[in-house]
Amino acid sequence: MTKQSSGYMGYEIGPIRPPSEARSLLLRVSRNCPWNNCRFCGLYKDKPFSIRKPQDVMADIDQLKKMITALEGISTYSQEDKQKIISELYEQDANAYHMALTWKQSNYASVFLQDADSLAIKPTHLIQILEYLKSQFPEIQRITAYSSSRTIKRISGDDLNKIGSAGLNRIHIGMESGCNEVLDNVAKGATYEDHVASGRKIKAAGIELSEYYMPGLGGKEKLQESAIDTALAMNAINPDFIRIRTLAVGKKLLIAKDYQDGTRTRTTDEDVVKELLIFLEKLEGIDSTIVSDHFLNLIPEFEGKLPEDKEKMANHLKWFLELDETQKMIYQLGRRTGRIHSQKDFYNQALQKQITQLIDEHRINPDNIHQVINQLMRGV
Repeated sequence: MTKQSSGYMGYEIGPIRPPSEARSLLLRVSRNCPWNNCRFCGLYKDKPFSIRKPQDVMADIDQLKKMITALEGISTYSQEDKQKIISELYEQDANAYHMALTWKQSNYASVFLQDADSLAIKPTHLIQILEYLKSQFPEIQRITAYSSSRTIKRISGDDLNKIGSAGLNRIHIGMESGCNEVLDNVAKGATYEDHVASGRKIKAAGIELSEYYMPGLGGKEKLQESAIDTALAMNAINPDFIRIRTLAVGKKLLIAKDYQDGTRTRTTDEDVVKELLIFLEKLEGIDSTIVSDHFLNLIPEFEGKLPEDKEKMANHLKWFLELDETQKMIYQLGRRTGRIHSQKDFYNQALQKQITQLIDEHRINPDNIHQVINQLMRGV
């Protein structure tokens, strides 16, 4: 057992994790974001970045171990004693109890290190945490973290190799765009060259790499450049996964000012689908898997393995473009209100009728549908 610091406040859980880590243990090694300047993100604004002490993270692991040991042995007790044990565990540390219960149900398969850039901590400290985690839970199959190209750039290849050997299996990087003009405009803090160099460094360390692409980020003005340059960056890296995250512009985001003052024109759903088609067409010589695992994406079927699924993915995008104006409105509104989850749902007559009634009630038409969709996406 480790000795926690005097300031230890109990098991911590950060605000987010990738959709692919929905069943993972969430282990917080740092708080918030060390960069925190991206104009399209409002999650960590006004929240200072801090690094948790390794002994406190390991104390979290100890708390978790204690909870899981108790839960594993609870089946032999009477119902009355079970409830007593559960109540005691909850009172000791509610966060650790809930995390242990959730993780137990997924057979302790995966762990996600929080928050926005877990590799911003000292490599020696991260290795210490990883090794302790694996010693307490040797059954773990995958350990994942968010990081950034600007952080990976500062880590030596040797340290990254050691981090991978200690158990970190996958790193998520928000490339967002490969276009330097777009990256500069949104204050990403990294360039095309940074993204390529850092992505290659992660791959060279034997760690799986997920790169994120944000269609819509360049607006109508830089739609084509962003699509092409991002594809070229992906081609130069060959990440294991390319994850799609369509831009959503909340009122409080710094990027919203660009649309208000007219320096940038907001892309429509149709624009984004066209951008994805350009992006897909330019992907060459790689075997990445494209994943569309976020509800902001209009076409969830836009995913598959390259190069063999390229045509299939293109056809899913073209499907939307070939709909007539009324059909597009029905599909868009169905997706953005959570009624339609797939292209197959679109052909459900009862759903179509329900959405058509919504369109009539709110007087939605081809002239205002984009404004309606933008309003709906602002609330996410």
